Amino acid sequence: MSRQDPWMNLLGLANRARKIISGEELVLKEIKTKKAKLILISKDASMNTSKKLQDKCTFYHVPFRFVESRVKLGHSIGKDERVVVAVLEEGFASKLASMLDE
Repeated sequence: MSRQDPWMNLLGLANRARKIISGEELVLKEIKTKKAKLILISKDASMNTSKKLQDKCTFYHVPFRFVESRVKLGHSIGKDERVVVAVLEEGFASKLASMLDE
């Protein structure tokens, strides 16, 4: 296995700090209540799921970023494959966004 991306380590840290939520329905709820500070969507999510999440993020003004795969996203938080993760804390969200923008 190759070296983990730095964003994966930070997301793992956010997970241990209990500052993330994963799973489509839970994430959509966090977007609507404006608790989500950043949404991470895997590039291999279905078109329907990806569009629904992007539309909600745009409507509620929640930033989102794409990550390589659902396997990497799930692995970074110590779970099986995950299509979407919401970051609930501003510090983690801004750092993750800047790491993913590089």
